[in-house]
Amino acid sequence: MPIAHPLPLCVAWLLLLVVIVMSDMTNGGVQGPIEGYNSLDDLLTTTPTPGQAAMLLPTAPTAAYTHPKWMEPYFDPSTPRNVTALMGKSAYLSCRVRNLANKTVSWIRHRDIHILTVGSYTYTSDQRFQATHHQDTEDWTLQIKWAQKRDAGMYECQISTQPVRSYFVRLNVVVPTATILGGPDLHVDKGSTINLTCTVKFSPEPPAYIFWYHHEEVINYDSSRGGVSVITEKGDVTTSFLLIQNADLADSGKYSCAPSNADVASVRVHVLNASIGNRIRLITLFNADSFFMDSSYLCATQSLHACKP
Repeated sequence: MPIAHPLPLCVAWLLLLVVIVMSDMTNGGVQGPIEGYNSLDDLLTTTPTPGQAAMLLPTAPTAAYTHPKWMEPYFDPSTPRNVTALMGKSAYLSCRVRNLANKTVSWIRHRDIHILTVGSYTYTSDQRFQATHHQDTEDWTLQIKWAQKRDAGMYECQISTQPVRSYFVRLNVVVPTATILGGPDLHVDKGSTINLTCTVKFSPEPPAYIFWYHHEEVINYDSSRGGVSVITEKGDVTTSFLLIQNADLADSGKYSCAPSNADVASVRVHVLNASIGNRIRLITLFNADSFFMDSSYLCATQSLHACKP
């Protein structure tokens, strides 16, 4: 009869540990028996219900995390879509992006589909273009230095999402224009008030100053002649009024309006005797023969004493 050998001590301890663990199973990290089973024997001999079987099956892997739509980058709709710049000055096109995260903002010129900037880097040989971004803001601003008429057009601010998202900004480059109303020739009666009105349009900002010239000399408002004044009203359209009281023949000639940000506008003023002035106005009103008009004009300006009143 074979003799039974006692188990080694380490194996005995291992079996004891297995028995303890099996009799003290845990469910989901909470110590205690699995729901519906009081012992390991019950678990092995009892057919589980569908609910209990589901507890014993391995858990299916969870689906990949989906980024919420409201967390994705988007453009601030209040960003201006039309920008007007003064020729020769800097133009600034703003693009405000929310929730940018690790995406990149680029500026593209639509005229030739040319990438101008990516992030803060400039990708054009034209160094007038530069993208600026401050860490404490969500603005990505495209600066165009010394804007020219050819810079006008559509620009695209683009986010590097899939697919890309775009925001379009139109740049208008304007040249301020000065005009003297009633030109190119004005006729006034001697002794009346010369009233010249100069308007400056298409200027993003009012001119810093407006000078008036008689012939080629700046008009001195404090001259001994007296009766000369200027009133300037600044706004979207800046208007400057030159008033010369008690007009005399010496006040005839070329007058020019010279704003700081626009080309010079000129007009020629003719100071006439009252009767000659009335005759010229009547001829103009009734659209008389041009030769008669020219004769009267010559009479008024060159030989006043020979003209009949």
